[in-house]
Amino acid sequence: MAGNTTGSVFRVTTWGESHGEALGCVIDGCPAGMALDAADIQPALDRRRPSSAAASTTRGETDRVEILSGVFEGKTTGTPISLIIRNADAKSSSYDDLKDVFRPGHGDYSYDKKYGVRDWRGGGRASGRETVSRVAAGAVAEKLITAAGIDVLAYTRAIGGIEINPVAMIPFEDFKHQVRRNALYCPDGQVATAMEEELASVRKQGDSLGGVVEILVRGCPAGLGEPVFDKMDAALASALMGIGTVKAVEIGDGCSVASKKGSQVNDPMDRDGFCKNSAGGILAGITTGQDILLRVYCKPIPSIALVQQTTGIHGDPRSIEISGRHDICVIPRIVPVCEAMVCLVLADHWLRQRAVLP
Repeated sequence: MAGNTTGSVFRVTTWGESHGEALGCVIDGCPAGMALDAADIQPALDRRRPSSAAASTTRGETDRVEILSGVFEGKTTGTPISLIIRNADAKSSSYDDLKDVFRPGHGDYSYDKKYGVRDWRGGGRASGRETVSRVAAGAVAEKLITAAGIDVLAYTRAIGGIEINPVAMIPFEDFKHQVRRNALYCPDGQVATAMEEELASVRKQGDSLGGVVEILVRGCPAGLGEPVFDKMDAALASALMGIGTVKAVEIGDGCSVASKKGSQVNDPMDRDGFCKNSAGGILAGITTGQDILLRVYCKPIPSIALVQQTTGIHGDPRSIEISGRHDICVIPRIVPVCEAMVCLVLADHWLRQRAVLP
């Protein structure tokens, strides 16, 4: 199964399935001498775990990370870092009735057509649980880029059409505190309450909701990214689209530029630098030193309790209602995953840039 590795210099391979013994990752290319222990990684995993939010599943994984290699006496050695997160609360029997049916909206059909075999226990490799490995690797990448002065923060912009107002640019640490003071990672507490109420209502209906995550990068130096096939915006979009729930990515003004004039979209400059940031911090695939602003649009969770029409693996018509432990919305649990993927891309390109500088 190809396609499990990302990055050029800072390379990450994830492994494991939703209901296997464990999940994890191998990080190759992390510089030697960086202080690292499990306590640096665990907070990111804790943010990804189910919360008190109405959106969350009741699956009770502890997600405790263990470092198996690549660290000696609290410092990275420059050799591959192997991380493992063991599954503790998998209930595969909940999926016995689904092993010979294609669930609408899931990867069951496409995996079966590609490989001729699939792990039906919770979706196997296609499960959102795979992202625990990405978050672990992203925490290592975050520590690397934080030392370079780069900060990354994702937050909830919208759930089910309920959207926050434009975010005011305040000091980064203040904004981070504002984002993380509620279970939905929404910077507007009143809007978060309305989102929670909508989620609770949709749960009772047996349905699910989609949403939008916005990611802010501050302190990224100008000059990162490659000019043609490895543009920074292309790398970020690819990384974020690689998250199973994401259906679209915007950078800067995004899709709205298609209906604007060049005079509205271009970012003027004066002696102090750029006067605005329609481009979202990236021009010609290379960072400008401004804030990078991205948005990802996430589809509703496909596992719903409503009756759906589908077929069995032999083409026989079926009607199914999916019960069990499922999120109602990928947000807020996808928020730290988005942060992780952006950190991985930035760490890779920062190291690539260091390699070419005189």
